[in-house]
Amino acid sequence: MSEPAEALVLASRDSRGVVTLTLNRPEAFNALSEAMLAALQAELDAIANDDAVRVVVLGANGKAFCAGHDLKEMRAAPSLAYYQALFAQCSTLMLSVQRLPVPVIARVQGIATAAGCQLVAMCDLAVAVRTAKFAVSGVNLGLFCSTPGVALSRNVSRKQAFEMLVTGEFISAEQALERGLVNRVAEPDRLDAEVEALVASIAAKPRVAVAMGKALFYRQLEKSIAAAYDDAGQTMACNMMDESTLEGVQAFIEKRPPRGSSSQTP
Repeated sequence: MSEPAEALVLASRDSRGVVTLTLNRPEAFNALSEAMLAALQAELDAIANDDAVRVVVLGANGKAFCAGHDLKEMRAAPSLAYYQALFAQCSTLMLSVQRLPVPVIARVQGIATAAGCQLVAMCDLAVAVRTAKFAVSGVNLGLFCSTPGVALSRNVSRKQAFEMLVTGEFISAEQALERGLVNRVAEPDRLDAEVEALVASIAAKPRVAVAMGKALFYRQLEKSIAAAYDDAGQTMACNMMDESTLEGVQAFIEKRPPRGSSSQTP
């Protein structure tokens, strides 16, 4: 999945099936132009259909992780139809991240604002460098970050999300950790090691269990507690019938490692 250096999204893959996607508009703070959105969508669509992928790491080149939408592009030809199409394109991308059958880890090496903060929030996991900052700052320009607010309010508490949305103020990486927007905060020289710790742990698990679990995790959040338990019970029953799960449980009972590589395959 390697791409030329000039590509808007660079893609690479290791022998474990770990795909790294890198936003590559450093001179524009990795703003999500229409072309950038399309390039990232194409990569996600390919991953969704590739059973050999185990984990996705989403990172960025340059000082910023992502500064949100490309405001110059947005201002060039204003029309309601254009803006509706743009935000629909962005929402489709964000939902694609959540709907992937494998976990997506945001590797946040710099600021993440507006739709960039939204992208971090939509990833399943996030590791940020200690110097990173986060904001949904569109309100400062008169544009309330409505679509980023959907993701943000599903990560942090309502009052914390609304404060960020209505003030546009930045929060630090430590505050993002405390509020639940990111999982881990690392010093600059430890960022990749912290990401790898999550990657290695996930890649060691049976893919089928992770895929079923991720899909259920997001489904049940939108249901009543009774419906959520019903769905979860059905999911666990189906999960239990998977060959790798039966072998894993038997190995645990017999106090031995699972036989073969069944726990590592889709």
